[in-house]
Amino acid sequence: MLAALRCVIWRDLTLAMRRRSDFVTVLLFFVIVVSLFPLGVGPEPGLLRTIAPGVIWVAALLASMLALSRLFAADHADGTLEQMLLSATPLGMIVAAKALAHWLVTGLPLVLMAPVLALQFDLPQAHFGVLVLSLLLGTPVLSLIGAIGAALTLGLRGGGALLALLVLPLNVPVLIIGAGAVDAVASGLGAQAHLLLLTAFLVTAAAFAPWVVAVALRISVE
Repeated sequence: MLAALRCVIWRDLTLAMRRRSDFVTVLLFFVIVVSLFPLGVGPEPGLLRTIAPGVIWVAALLASMLALSRLFAADHADGTLEQMLLSATPLGMIVAAKALAHWLVTGLPLVLMAPVLALQFDLPQAHFGVLVLSLLLGTPVLSLIGAIGAALTLGLRGGGALLALLVLPLNVPVLIIGAGAVDAVASGLGAQAHLLLLTAFLVTAAAFAPWVVAVALRISVE
């Protein structure tokens, strides 16, 4: 089973490298959205420091959604998804491997880029660690929840808009807690509670979301 999961991850990463425009578009979208806010709200340092966590988290959420519609679409189009359904490896495990590959391609670059973009907002460097850690815990949750929406809208006409309507409300708690972690540090309260909540979200999503996606995929294929 582990060998099969490694093959799924390696296959998705290889395909992503062949279609570099997909994850480059996600990264450029993230950079552009975050960079527009300092231009729009003005150069006031206090205001920029206040809005920095929320802006970066909202941009990361929107950027991660760009590639969600293609998470299962290519496999569905070429018949690979049907082979996955017939595989001896549990479909939930295959989904977890695909979600991990999706996060490595789309989520991890956003996490690494966030401290550089935070410099535009004059965010204190002491807060960079909490920002990166909150994104490191939260962005996999975005990928797992997004996989549910991608599976439910697979093959539907206009599925991209429906996917956004399904996924965005579910991601609101992660967004609030993730952005609030940096705000808590800035106010001197500490971010431990926020990070623990994000960890709980991640564990819960990792335990249940792949199996929910597996059921949704079977329904969509049928």
